[in-house]
Amino acid sequence: MKKYLLIPALCVVQIHAHAAITVNDDDGKPVTLQKPAQRVISLAPHVTELLFAAGGGEKVVGAVNYSDYPEAAKQVPRVGDNRQVDMERILAMKPDLLVIWRHGTSERQIEQLRQLGIPMFHSEPKKLDQIADNLEKIGKLLGTETAANAAARDLRQKLAALRTQYSTHSPVRTFYQVWDKPLYTLNGEHIVSDALKVCGGQNIFADQKVTAPVVSVEAVLEADPEAVFATAEKDYGGVNLWRPYKSLKATRQDNLFTIDGNLMNRAGPRMIAGTTVLCEKLEEARKHRPAK
Repeated sequence: MKKYLLIPALCVVQIHAHAAITVNDDDGKPVTLQKPAQRVISLAPHVTELLFAAGGGEKVVGAVNYSDYPEAAKQVPRVGDNRQVDMERILAMKPDLLVIWRHGTSERQIEQLRQLGIPMFHSEPKKLDQIADNLEKIGKLLGTETAANAAARDLRQKLAALRTQYSTHSPVRTFYQVWDKPLYTLNGEHIVSDALKVCGGQNIFADQKVTAPVVSVEAVLEADPEAVFATAEKDYGGVNLWRPYKSLKATRQDNLFTIDGNLMNRAGPRMIAGTTVLCEKLEEARKHRPAK
């Protein structure tokens, strides 16, 4: 918005006035900036992906380790990892916005940064639809609405197409393995479970109270899932853990699937692509069912 102020000396001075920007973060708390953010620090890898996808890559002055997508994100100066950040380095960067993830950075450090008056947006999508919502809100805070809204619209269209394609397909009881030492999975509140629902997958541990519960091999065998997913990681056994268990339905029907963890373990825009792969694998599992 532009205002014009008449000065008695017969000159006109142009003044740029910015309306305050307010959005609610994923805690439902309002985040208010007096003008679009110019110096942003990302405190989680999925946040870095969101910032770049929202058209704000050039405004990201700091990020945590493993912020490796897109390629340009690798050049952003590091401020620590998503568990412990360098407070002095963050302050030296003079950020006007921090985008945080509570399950990463320690609550103590977050509170210290909050007390310094640095605006914070907490990003933690728990549903796939909220990824697009995050893009739009971040775009508003950065003043990059055109790019952010276009990216959000594209994600919503792809997600809607997946829901339409798989809405009538039969359910597949699924075990999603995050790690094997210890063996732990994700409950029904996690965004991965939302991805499974889109594809017609049923998380066998959806009713667990803990977001990432440790489970036993015996519990998985007793639940007898039709499909097992694990992410591909270096020096990690993944789905190979289940190959010796010939009684397991997923093993018996050759439904031990490996999926790219970068597409599923980060609640960023690439998770829609990960969901597409998830759906394709579950459809493969349906085709492996014995003929009746």
